[in-house]
Amino acid sequence: MFSYLRERFTSHLRERSRRRARLVSKDGRCNIEFGNVEQSRFVFLVDIWTTILDLRWRYKMTIFISAFLGSWFLFGLLWYVVAYIHKDLPEFNPSINHTPCVENINGLTSAFLFSLETQVTIGYGFRCVTEQCATAIFLLIFQSILGVIINSFMCGAILAKISRSKNRAKTITFSKNAVISKRGGKLCLLIRVANLRKSLLIGSHIYGKLLKTTITPEGETIILDQVNIEFVVDAGNENLFFISPLTIYHIIDKNSPFFHMAAETLLQQDFELVVFLDGTVEATSATCQVRTSYIPEEVLWGYRFAPIVSKTKEGKYRVDFQNFSKTVAVETPHCAFCLYNEKEAKAKEKKGYDNPGFVLSEVNETSDTKM
Repeated sequence: MFSYLRERFTSHLRERSRRRARLVSKDGRCNIEFGNVEQSRFVFLVDIWTTILDLRWRYKMTIFISAFLGSWFLFGLLWYVVAYIHKDLPEFNPSINHTPCVENINGLTSAFLFSLETQVTIGYGFRCVTEQCATAIFLLIFQSILGVIINSFMCGAILAKISRSKNRAKTITFSKNAVISKRGGKLCLLIRVANLRKSLLIGSHIYGKLLKTTITPEGETIILDQVNIEFVVDAGNENLFFISPLTIYHIIDKNSPFFHMAAETLLQQDFELVVFLDGTVEATSATCQVRTSYIPEEVLWGYRFAPIVSKTKEGKYRVDFQNFSKTVAVETPHCAFCLYNEKEAKAKEKKGYDNPGFVLSEVNETSDTKM
């Protein structure tokens, strides 16, 4: 019992360490940290719009509330200062004929309420600016313009955050594992991808990157070296008709980085396969990108995906997502090199072989019969 728990704990720690080593998580988030950045963090304020959009919701809502409360309180202080300088407050005992800059401001609280009413254009009618004070008129105009700017920016940021195409990408799902098996007589790496919405992604394009550590002939070690991986479906890898789940595949030929891998050595490899799907959202015309990744433990050699599309008696097409990531074992060559040599050998058998050691010698026939 103790040995079993220790083995489970060790495998869990190993799995966690592998998960930490991912550059891209299964849900598409990038696991990267920037250190010793020479530029100041104030450069992010130059592109304040993108900075606000990239913030988490809790920070965004904190800025949203603080922006409005801060502006209301700041202008409340300014209205209080105007009333104080013009001696409109009750502690100055203004005369009956005295005309205040803002009527019915009796302290800081009433100044804050007037600031709030002005900026959000409530207009209760109890407090109002009079024509006797140019300073108050200027402050009213300035707060109204600044209030419109704050409303437009903050409300636009909230709306843009809600309608970001990043949320659309959450309805695109990839299979949990990738598989390697024969397809069309060729050894291929296959991945299944599905669109959970009935609305299409227009102009979809799918491709991959293989990330691994390589050593150049000059002795330089390159971490996260990127190798292009071409994925196709039967109709190509561009302008996909993404109405039903698709099985994309990469042909493992001599130009493929998987060509020298075998079923026995796959788990010993150190790589990460990152798959990208780019497309345009049909409803908003915004572009979105979906990402996922596969490590060697998530690539199954000698399997294929179970079928999930069927046709009902009513003539409708039905997709069973219960079998979306389900795999079935099939007979598969244990390496691409063996499959290539097998095909080459069969081709030579059909053509026949020449024996270079065979020499045709001519024999002169002589007749012993004399006429």
